Amino acid sequence: MSDKPSYLGLLNAIAVAERQAGEYLDCWAAVTKNDDVRAVIHTVALRETEHGLAFEKRIDELGYGLVDKPDPNHAKRMKIASSTKLSDREKFEQLGLGRAPTNGKSDIFDRFFENKDLDPQTGGLLGRYVAEERDTGRKFAACYAALSEPKAKKSAAKKKTKAA
Repeated sequence: MSDKPSYLGLLNAIAVAERQAGEYLDCWAAVTKNDDVRAVIHTVALRETEHGLAFEKRIDELGYGLVDKPDPNHAKRMKIASSTKLSDREKFEQLGLGRAPTNGKSDIFDRFFENKDLDPQTGGLLGRYVAEERDTGRKFAACYAALSEPKAKKSAAKKKTKAA
């Protein structure tokens, strides 16, 4: 291909980041003792891995190859995710995954479609990716909230006991 697509760097960054996310989430799913957390983390790990492969495939279809750019924080994420000493709640917090969804407000994905050079196939891939990433955010927020509930109930019960 003679003209390098203006969005090639974005596709590459997504492919690399998603594969790495799939790797550390898969490690987390393997060690968690909580079946509900495992179900969410496993689903998202599969999704992230598939995103990495789909974007690498699109790069290949465009006539280019993936440029691996290792994340200097990946080893740290792997250590957190594979830890048997950290709680699932602590993992959500340390990995920055328990944030509430934006609920219709602007997010990082909005900028993806500002590029007017996107071909239909790449645009479709990005659209599915964005929708799934936003859904992942909702799944993570709900899972984190569920992990936080028992602690909040215990604190309220302790306060009642002390007051009595």
